[in-house]
Amino acid sequence: MPRPGLKTGIWAAIAVLFLLSVGFLGWQYAVRGTDQSLTSGLKLGTDFTLVDHNGAPITQAAFAGRPTMVFFGFTRCPEVCPTTLYEMAGWFEALGEQGRDLQAFFISVDPERDTPEIMKSYAEALTDRVTGITGDPDEIAKVIAAWHVYAAKIPTDDGDYTMDHTASVFLMDENGNFKGTIAYGENPDTAIAKLRRLVGAT
Repeated sequence: MPRPGLKTGIWAAIAVLFLLSVGFLGWQYAVRGTDQSLTSGLKLGTDFTLVDHNGAPITQAAFAGRPTMVFFGFTRCPEVCPTTLYEMAGWFEALGEQGRDLQAFFISVDPERDTPEIMKSYAEALTDRVTGITGDPDEIAKVIAAWHVYAAKIPTDDGDYTMDHTASVFLMDENGNFKGTIAYGENPDTAIAKLRRLVGAT
C-alpha cells in the first residue's frame, strides 16, 4: 500500500502540473492577441530605433501622446495583414471626426524583406492612416519580445518562407497604457465600440 505522505505528494505534484499547464495555455492565448485580462497585466513596449515607411527614424516616443493602434505583420502575408489594414481603413472611416487623433502603426515581423519602400506602397494601397515600421532585424526582434508578440518563420515547399504571427491589433491610450485588443475577424460593431472608448468618444 502506498504511504499516505507519498500519495499526498503525488496528488500535489499533479495539481501543480495542472496549474502550470493551464497557466501556459492562458499565456499562449493572451500573447496571440486575444482581448483577455491576462494580456492587460503585461508591460508592453520598449525603447527602439527603427525607420518608418518614409525612411525616417522612429522611436517608441511615436506611440505617446495620442491613442494608438499597433499591428504586427508582414507585406507578403496572404490574408490576415491585408484584411486587417482594410478593416483599419474602415474603422477610421466609421469613426470620422471622432478618430482624428487616433494613429496606427504596422510593425513588420519580416524586416529582412520588408523595406520602407515596400511597407509604404503596401500600407498606402489600403489607407494613408497607417504608418509602416521596419528596420534592423535584431531591433525588430527586441520590439516583438517587448510586446509579447508571437512571430515565427515557417519554411515553405518552394524553399522560401512565410511568417506566422499574432493576428490582433493592440490598443494603447495617449499615456501609453494598454487598453485591450481587437481580434482578427472581430465583429465590426464591437471593434468600433472599443475604438470609441479608446479615443474618449463614449
